[in-house]
Amino acid sequence: MDAVLLLGHGGPEMLEYRHDVPVPDPGPGDVLIAVRAAGVNNTDINTRVGWYAGGSWAGAALTFPRIQGADVCGEIVAVGPGVATTRVGERVIVQGCLRSLHRDGRDPWLGSEIDGGFAQFVRVPSADTYRIETELSDVQLAAVPCSYGTAENLLHRARVANGERVLVTGASGGVGSAAVMLARRRGAEVVAVAGADKVDEVRALGAAAVVPRGADLVPALGPEAVDVVIDVVGGPAWSSLLEVLRPGGRYAISGAIGGPSVELDLRTLYLKDLSLLGCTSQDAQVFPNLIGYLERGEITPLVAATYPLARIADAQAEFVAKRSVGKLVLVVPPAD
Repeated sequence: MDAVLLLGHGGPEMLEYRHDVPVPDPGPGDVLIAVRAAGVNNTDINTRVGWYAGGSWAGAALTFPRIQGADVCGEIVAVGPGVATTRVGERVIVQGCLRSLHRDGRDPWLGSEIDGGFAQFVRVPSADTYRIETELSDVQLAAVPCSYGTAENLLHRARVANGERVLVTGASGGVGSAAVMLARRRGAEVVAVAGADKVDEVRALGAAAVVPRGADLVPALGPEAVDVVIDVVGGPAWSSLLEVLRPGGRYAISGAIGGPSVELDLRTLYLKDLSLLGCTSQDAQVFPNLIGYLERGEITPLVAATYPLARIADAQAEFVAKRSVGKLVLVVPPAD
């Protein structure tokens, strides 16, 4: 099969497009999916450059070669022992956070601890593979698993409710734009942080207000102005996110593209009774909820651009440039 192999940590030269990679055999409890489209995520690049401690999301050393790709939309073409043959032919997306393989307090991720979707076929646990019935395209569905799953998990953990005011950082990216849409779906008022050149596009997603990236949030919003912060950025301005939280507010994070090291005044944390929530593994109801939103037409995934799988390096370069609003998706060629 065609697949992109990550040969080791480094630059885009470590990505090799091959035509001779063996098609995996589905084992007990597995399904084999013919991949139609696969989304590009920040974690693909972070893993490639060795940004994570230990090299992977799970903290363990990454083994090479590895097929990356946490986002998969495709069709089940074969099943392993213990899986009903009636699943063959289902149109599916995969929860990239593989809850069925939970071990040592963590969930492995598709494309990190096991081979993922940057290939014509992928083998995944049936339990993490969800049938979906919708008019949305394969490309739109491939935008969902990682970004929208992460965003919904952040909102779920932070207990975002109707009428609350929610601040979303990195609002033009995959997770951020998903968080804006999903928070609006919950009836929240969204204040977004995004580049000044993307204000109109982020407003179109449902943000009531957009603060330009780099602006000082406290004078822009006022102290204690929001109920919840959904953060995927971190970085040197992090302490201002706690300043704009109301007493009893909740802060949820799943990303640190602005920088992983921050300074915390513990007095702010305890005197305001704040809750800080780290969010990687997804709660059980998160992905089924997403499937429901999609099938009922309550959200429409935002795709900024598509690339053929062979141009993965170009897609990642565009991702790093942060010029787009929404997801970049790779279109996988059908097998012969």
